Amino acid sequence: MPLIAQSSYVPPARLWSGHLQTIIPSLFRKVTAPYVRERIDTLDQDFLDLDWAFATNERQSDLLPPLVLLSHGLEGSSSSQYLAGMVQYLTRNGFDCLAWHYRSCSGELNRQQRFYHIGETTDLHFVLNYAISKGYVTIHLMGFSAGGSVTLKYLGEQSTALNPVVKRAVVFSVPLDLMGSARRLEQWDSLVYNYRFNRTLKRKVLQKAALMPGVFPTDAVTRARSIREFDNLFTAPQNGFRDVTDYYTRSSSLQYVPAIRIPTLIVNAKNDPFLSPECFPEALARELPTVWMEFPEAGGHCGFPPRQGGINGTYWSEKRAVAFLQDSD
Repeated sequence: MPLIAQSSYVPPARLWSGHLQTIIPSLFRKVTAPYVRERIDTLDQDFLDLDWAFATNERQSDLLPPLVLLSHGLEGSSSSQYLAGMVQYLTRNGFDCLAWHYRSCSGELNRQQRFYHIGETTDLHFVLNYAISKGYVTIHLMGFSAGGSVTLKYLGEQSTALNPVVKRAVVFSVPLDLMGSARRLEQWDSLVYNYRFNRTLKRKVLQKAALMPGVFPTDAVTRARSIREFDNLFTAPQNGFRDVTDYYTRSSSLQYVPAIRIPTLIVNAKNDPFLSPECFPEALARELPTVWMEFPEAGGHCGFPPRQGGINGTYWSEKRAVAFLQDSD
């Protein structure tokens, strides 16, 4: 019964709400990962920026260590604290890491008109194949928030055709149902997150519009007052969807989860201010033989700060991920 009935996560007493467990680690945690950046060219004459980090322990053989391929959240990057902290812990535990950036999320606008979106998995496939070409024979996928959704969608799309070097996957704080999560972010207590994402997404479009005059609907983008409006006015039409409903319906990862064939762990905190009730499908979890779902009462969004050890200590999510990836059962 893959549904994990009781999670071991207990938050620090002073961070008593989902908002505190989300915001405090994001703003005040200061973790850096030892990245080495590489830029690779895509087939459509664009580029993707990859940040590598390598296991710090001494190799026991000539084989490469297992690699974890990490996908960040909406408007995140490899320096997002939830991801940098995970990379730091993974490398200390014998894993190489590859944190890749969606287009225009690495600090430089991409060359082409194309932007990233939550239903887009071809870049993940491209990066995975690039990692395989480096000689890795064991690769695990990991994603956070929107990156978790992209990861699950990709695994479901590939299903039995997934390259066998991909062994396991772990995702945290995943908006399994995009429409439900968009509506959750429109509730009064989550408007600050909605505003932040909407502001940074609009800024990127307007910056690129200045470089490509007449290409983007800047008037429509300027009118957007929420992520859902932005996606309806920009993301959907720019990527061939009829409207935001079509985009969210076709891109939501929940429908792809039953087709996943490798051991996969989904961790969503029940007090996550980004997630709607649809993101906790307990009935489905009980039916799936290879997908474990863990719904701790607390944790916030990409939070899970430690009960002890301080804000810069090792987070529960990092220990949980390594435990799952190292489980050979």
